[in-house]
Amino acid sequence: MKKMVMFVGCMILISAGVQADGNLTKKQIQKQLQKEKKYAQEQKFYNADEYDFSGAEVNPESLKHIKPIEVDDMDMDDVYD
Repeated sequence: MKKMVMFVGCMILISAGVQADGNLTKKQIQKQLQKEKKYAQEQKFYNADEYDFSGAEVNPESLKHIKPIEVDDMDMDDVYD
């Protein structure tokens, strides 16, 4: 009789564990779906095919009147001593 009660008790615990795993798996699936949606939105942002960068291009002719910066001394050996 005790063995039968223990067997039934074990079966109840096992079936409850399987149901809990099923719920946990559903939660994990929902969480992963949310991550996939977020990833898809980020990829849409990072994909540069949809953007028009022609307004940010620099005309090389407009840079001709800018004088180059002359560097006096780039010896920085004494800085690290």
